[in-house]
Amino acid sequence: MDAVNEPGVSEVVYMTSSQIGKTEIINNIIGYFAHQDPSPLLLIQPTLDMAETWSKDRLAPMIRDTDALTDLFGDPRSRDSNNTLLHKKFPGGHITMAGANSPSSLASRPIRIVLLDEEDRYPHSAGTEGDPGSLAQKRTTTFWNRLLVTASTPTIEDESKIESRYQQSDQRKYYVPCPECDTFQVLCWQQVKFEKEKTEDAVYACEHCGSCLKESDKMWMLSHGEWRAEAAFNGIAGFHINELYSPWVKWSEMVASFLKAKRLPETLKVWVNTSLGETWKEATEGIDPSGLLGRKENWGRVAPEGVIVITAGVDVQDDRLEAEVIGWGVSQESWSLQYHVLHGDPAQSKVWEDLTNVLTQTIKTTDGRTLSVAASCVDSGGHQTQRVYEYCKGREYQRIYAIKGANQIGKPLVSKFSKNNKLRVKLFTIGTDTAKQMIYSRLKIHQPGAGYCHFPADYPEEYFKQLTSERIQTKFVNGHPTRIWVLTKGRRNEALDCRVYGLAALHILNPNLDRLAKEQERERLRKPESQDTPEAQPANEWMGYEDWNFN
Repeated sequence: MDAVNEPGVSEVVYMTSSQIGKTEIINNIIGYFAHQDPSPLLLIQPTLDMAETWSKDRLAPMIRDTDALTDLFGDPRSRDSNNTLLHKKFPGGHITMAGANSPSSLASRPIRIVLLDEEDRYPHSAGTEGDPGSLAQKRTTTFWNRLLVTASTPTIEDESKIESRYQQSDQRKYYVPCPECDTFQVLCWQQVKFEKEKTEDAVYACEHCGSCLKESDKMWMLSHGEWRAEAAFNGIAGFHINELYSPWVKWSEMVASFLKAKRLPETLKVWVNTSLGETWKEATEGIDPSGLLGRKENWGRVAPEGVIVITAGVDVQDDRLEAEVIGWGVSQESWSLQYHVLHGDPAQSKVWEDLTNVLTQTIKTTDGRTLSVAASCVDSGGHQTQRVYEYCKGREYQRIYAIKGANQIGKPLVSKFSKNNKLRVKLFTIGTDTAKQMIYSRLKIHQPGAGYCHFPADYPEEYFKQLTSERIQTKFVNGHPTRIWVLTKGRRNEALDCRVYGLAALHILNPNLDRLAKEQERERLRKPESQDTPEAQPANEWMGYEDWNFN
């Protein structure tokens, strides 16, 4: 907050973990300029909806509860064009709130002070206009005393906008003294020491003297700390801080959240971004399918004991449907139970009848349970869109849903459904980039357990080639490096698409797998030991596919 008035500062960058005061700092900067140095201000949130929410939930209460600001902004309940949800005037200036996804909101009036909140969540382009942050920054051109304030939690290494801005700054970090040796240091995760069974006893080991510092030492350390720049000053004041400094989060709580997050790559990624305030290095450029062939197991016609919930993903082609039936266990360990290639014209009813038989079947487990397909996703994005809508319309009660893919970085795996179509069908948008990242990271897990992927003995090599048919390439979009998924030449990708849709079905269903596993165990203990279990049989009678070669 002090940096906005430092001589020579034209830009302030704040790369940070979550819930450490980032948004409150932005609020205070806005309040300061409105009261002490009136200017035209622009605040940009990732979306227009988030800008409206911020205006109602953060700005309005600050104005209401701060006497100096209440007098400046006036009564928000009055019918006044100077005081709307996204534009508020005060003597000598105004504050405009905009969404990075709305090109029109980034245009027009000149601005002296631009504030970018969570820039790493911005789309790469505001419509066809280009990078939202750059568009907003151009609005300050006519002011000699312009200022840009950017605050964000980072995302992917080499793609993170806040990381790029921080690297161009003087790179300040907060150094705190050790209560024992009085030597200053930056708090880092490597120095947190703990035992898995006693996370509440976590301590911080001084990197200089090795003393084990307790949570009770933190406030003294924070109150005696200081910011130190690690690069030359060039007009950009940059700050980085992580959750280890937070007065609201104990080190033991960070340890507990880390142990929970590290079970799956995608949850560990979120923890690194939001707790450490650091970028995540993606390791999903590509996977060799031959490495997966050695995973094949023979569990026969029954589903393995670890399966708790079953979902299905369906890909639609011009001359066939393809469907994968997937079993899910604790921590989303998965078993590919069936893969079907249903030949036929999707414009005709026969192939859809065959699909219904797949999606409404029951499957026995090795411990005697009977499971059905709990949720299914059918792709409507490429072929026979209307036919897919018609099929899903009457089957939503069976949790058979129409979906379409959106290949945007950072898109949620599953977005809230829409009914904006002629048949008023529930249509879910799937973040295919997010899903593929999750799938590829799980395929690189080599030990059964959380996230591990199991495959049956008789799956042909073609399945694994399709499952690993895409790889990541980095290209520049609007001047920013951007990851895109590229299909390997000569490969098909239906198996990968089916896996994406099956994963999406699980997230739409959103089952509590841990609770269901405990209930399953209690039920198993109640059953007589003499109860018969299904006989394991060769799986090839059960798979339903006819031809994997489409050359």
